[in-house]
Amino acid sequence: MSYYRKHVFFCCNQREPGETCCNNHNSREMRGYAKEKIKALNLTGKGKIRINSAGCMDRCDEGPVLVVYPDNVWYTYVDKHDVDEIIEEHLLHGRVVPRLKI
Repeated sequence: MSYYRKHVFFCCNQREPGETCCNNHNSREMRGYAKEKIKALNLTGKGKIRINSAGCMDRCDEGPVLVVYPDNVWYTYVDKHDVDEIIEEHLLHGRVVPRLKI
């Protein structure tokens, strides 16, 4: 069994000015938002959910991106509503969100 039930990585990479990158789409803010939401739901710790930052995951053109392990499901998102949907549907209920999947 994995230490965490779900492990979510938000790409927070910052590339050179003018280059496409996830951080240009507020990925650090969205990661912080997801982390606080999971904490408020009392879903942090062993056997639960972990939200982490990641460096470049080489999918910036599809970004911003996050990936949920061990499910190996990649998502893009626009705002907090999309992040809420990923948390509610995928992390809480195990249902992939097709409209955000990449």
